[in-house]
Amino acid sequence: MPHAPQHADIATVELDSALRGGPFHVALRAAIAARGLPLQRVQHHLSRHGVKVGVTSLSYWQQGARRPQRPESLRAVRALEEILELPEESLIRLLAESGEDPSGLRSAARSYRSLVEASGVLDQLLAELDCPPDGGLHTLGHHERLRIGARRELAERESHHIVRAHRDGIDRFVAVHHGDRGATPERMRVHALENCRTGRVRRHRDTGLLAAELLFDTRLRAGDTFLFRYGVEDGTAGVSREYVRGFDAAGGQYALQVCFDAAAVPVRCHRFAQHSAAAPRSGCQDLALSGRHRSVHLVEPRVRAGILGIGWDWE
Repeated sequence: MPHAPQHADIATVELDSALRGGPFHVALRAAIAARGLPLQRVQHHLSRHGVKVGVTSLSYWQQGARRPQRPESLRAVRALEEILELPEESLIRLLAESGEDPSGLRSAARSYRSLVEASGVLDQLLAELDCPPDGGLHTLGHHERLRIGARRELAERESHHIVRAHRDGIDRFVAVHHGDRGATPERMRVHALENCRTGRVRRHRDTGLLAAELLFDTRLRAGDTFLFRYGVEDGTAGVSREYVRGFDAAGGQYALQVCFDAAAVPVRCHRFAQHSAAAPRSGCQDLALSGRHRSVHLVEPRVRAGILGIGWDWE
């Protein structure tokens, strides 16, 4: 079979090109073809990874007729990278890069940030820090302050938490920071600023995720309140355009303030909300940039499960 090696080389070249330039469905189709796997076999491998996806869905994905959006589908994309022997996050990135909604605003369901979180990397980091789904703390108040630097980068983030323990023995909190695309977690620094100290820190280079233990100097009893403050030095990525915060359940007050360097002032800012990562953005409202302090903010007196964020446009 003298032509087989040539065919294999062509398939490899096509795959490399598709992984670099996309779009997602072309790269997926090229990867399946390069491995020589029928869709039924791909489905079998996915089931061994604990992910259920129909052959019809796989066919639609590689044709571009449908896009993976639900959490289970996004976990399947992450598993496909392993099954098809692709670089980590290669398909997830392509899926995010082509995910613009008709309004021109990037949907959080298709944003790189949300796709990465759905892909299981965050769960992996939290597991390494022995962080249970319920950390034993209820948030009464959370104030975040972001500083955007002169290069339009996310330079640093500071968080001030007011919490109440709902069970005995709570002595820590796991903070998560997600840098913008291209961020380097190894260069980020976590600073325990008030009533806490830094414990174990876990990083994931390809996704820009960092998870850090903040240790309290006391063990809280059920009903005890506690205040603590920490910061994350970032500045490792490129141009920043938005910041989002997800809430798994209803809670207390949330305030987000974004401050811009004098050398990098956006032309407009807006706030937005979503009921879930799969829902369209709603509640979009322009925010006036304060002249002297070059900042915008939002305040939610009582958060509900979902997503809140602030976005900004550069010239």
